[in-house]
Amino acid sequence: MSVRPAILAAALILLADQISKFWILEVLHLDLVGRVEVLPPYLVFSMAWNEGINFGLLSGESNAWRWVLVAVAFSLAALFILWSGRPEQHRLARIAAGILAGGAAGNGLDRIRFGAVVDFLNMSCCGISNPFSFNIADIAVFAGVAGILIFGCQRAKDGQH
Repeated sequence: MSVRPAILAAALILLADQISKFWILEVLHLDLVGRVEVLPPYLVFSMAWNEGINFGLLSGESNAWRWVLVAVAFSLAALFILWSGRPEQHRLARIAAGILAGGAAGNGLDRIRFGAVVDFLNMSCCGISNPFSFNIADIAVFAGVAGILIFGCQRAKDGQH
């Protein structure tokens, strides 16, 4: 049972996520500026504090809801790290689980520190205007789920544990 690939992936994602949010808040001061057009409309930094779940759903709920979301985020992170340790898991499924766990932990940490998730990436293309902002942790959760769906059903072969 080796959870090392998952823990390493989770740590790298968590670090990248938190460094990006530090830079956005403490260097770029996007919370004060609001919007920075990097390569419009393809990449815009647009500040959003997400108190809810995906796309701001369930925003404005009680402070207790914030702590429920923190508990869910860290519980899911732990669950996927443990799941990655199953001996039959493919190495890439272990890494995907770690990527997902790191993303969940990054957003959970935001809720502890700020009471909301720091979202700042906004991308639009081809005449479609995206009104939502997201962050590196969100990308990691999406990529981790995709990786688990792709590689989680594959049995590990000798040497891939």
